[in-house]
Amino acid sequence: MVRRVAVVAVLALVAVLLPGTVSAATPVRVLQLNICHSGAAGCFTGDEVMARARSVIGQVKPQVLSVNEACSGDVEPLRQAMGAARTKFVAAQRPDGSPVKCANGQDYGNAIMVAEPLAGGAGAGGRYRSQDSGNEKRVWACLPAGRLSACSTHLSARDAGVAFRQCTELMSRAVEYAARAPVVVSGDMNLRYGGSPDVQDCNRSGFYRKGDDAVQHVFATKNLTFVRGQKIDMAGTTDHPAWLVTVDMA
Repeated sequence: MVRRVAVVAVLALVAVLLPGTVSAATPVRVLQLNICHSGAAGCFTGDEVMARARSVIGQVKPQVLSVNEACSGDVEPLRQAMGAARTKFVAAQRPDGSPVKCANGQDYGNAIMVAEPLAGGAGAGGRYRSQDSGNEKRVWACLPAGRLSACSTHLSARDAGVAFRQCTELMSRAVEYAARAPVVVSGDMNLRYGGSPDVQDCNRSGFYRKGDDAVQHVFATKNLTFVRGQKIDMAGTTDHPAWLVTVDMA
């Protein structure tokens, strides 16, 4: 009996010491940024936000990057700061379907990026069925079907009821993606936990939500184990902190 216990103890020690004998979880860092870079909103501070965003990305080294209120020309510099990644940018739309423009003439919208080892095929994007009365029609952007599927969005700021219906629509899409791979959905939802409507009511079975105590949220499937959430100061370059959620993927 003593010998058996000793053998079991030795085998357990070997499993700890030898690499590859125990499967380890893969940490995935999801970084949510609203950079307010259109040039039209009051939170615009110029290109300082791009320098700050690149610095934060370099420090955090995210595997998933969600960017709201970006210009199309911002995508590649941010991707370079992240490293090898698949990207999808989707422009917000005018009522006639034409793209909303930044002050510099570039398309304005949302971007999602996933590091190449986790990324799948081509991205997808679209316009929500429910929209407020403003000239900016909100959209979603996703990169599905890799080891991880990821989406980014920026929901209605004029009408919380519309924002909630948009959130519900995107999360229904996320449930479909979850049949194939773990999923994260990140963005400026313009909805608060405990608000009316409550962003938590947008959640779906098999998912959980982590927010920045304001309007930025990350939803993740429960097969991505939550590790921590962290707000990162953007040094006055935008009106939102960076919101970092770290999960473990088996």
